[in-house]
Amino acid sequence: QVQLQESGGGLVEAGDSLRLSCATSGQTFSSYAVGWFRQAPGKEREFVAAISRSAGRTYYADSVKGRFTISRDNAKNTVYLQMNSLKPEDTAVYYCAAYFSSNFYVRAEASRYDYWGQGTQVTVSS
Repeated sequence: QVQLQESGGGLVEAGDSLRLSCATSGQTFSSYAVGWFRQAPGKEREFVAAISRSAGRTYYADSVKGRFTISRDNAKNTVYLQMNSLKPEDTAVYYCAAYFSSNFYVRAEASRYDYWGQGTQVTVSS
């Protein structure tokens, strides 16, 4: 069982930056692909970014490409989401998720992910 814990959310102004963290403990985190998803009020959950088990591959939603960067430190069992140039439309609860991966590909489909954190709120004011 993988337990994920997000942190780093908050209230910022448009144009500001935030770094989210997703930490786990007691697991071979390096064997898991990790993704970030978000859900705004009244909207469906959407894919944001994902990173392969070895960090060799990353994948981003078009809406965040060039502004967000996903990275991981397997020694610290932590995945990060650096969010720059934040916009009001980035306001959402952000979730990290993981699945055991036997290859170096990443997936954007939420259904592929087996483990989810509780989420952290990101609010961007205009």
